[in-house]
Amino acid sequence: MSRIGKKAVAVPTGVTVTISGQTVSVKGPKGQLAWTVAEEIEVKQEGAELVLSKRVENTRAQAMWGLSRTLVANMVHGVTQGYEETLELVGVGYRAAMKGNSLSMQLGFSHEVDVPPPAGIAFAVPKQTEIKISGIDKQAVGEIAARIRRIRPPEPYKGKGVRYAGEKVRRKEGKKK
Repeated sequence: MSRIGKKAVAVPTGVTVTISGQTVSVKGPKGQLAWTVAEEIEVKQEGAELVLSKRVENTRAQAMWGLSRTLVANMVHGVTQGYEETLELVGVGYRAAMKGNSLSMQLGFSHEVDVPPPAGIAFAVPKQTEIKISGIDKQAVGEIAARIRRIRPPEPYKGKGVRYAGEKVRRKEGKKK
């Protein structure tokens, strides 16, 4: 039995949940998100909670049960508080700046790298070496953070590159004479 799937999703005040067929729509103070639940899973609203249960007993239903509960909980959290990811730029001359609403970075290339924000995502640059990515969709925030990090991932000899805040980079020793 799924430990995660058994838990009910608490719906805070100010959040409206609409269930039409297999589509769950969540509307809150920060915006609106919708997701279609797998056919094997049934979603019911009981008071101020959402309860997910399996319709059939098979391995796919078991796998989708916990996943569906987590995704619905992430939608509720996203429309109430939102998600934020922080990236750090480490290296001499590595810096970021806002150019309009897009992100412009100097990462040791011969050119600047510009990243336009996808729909529902906002960039902020509190310091030249720090980038904050925020939005209501957890998957979209994590995806754009990973794409920015992929432009110049941290290298193991000097540790230069784009890394997540608090990420530890395993360093190598380098050449010896």
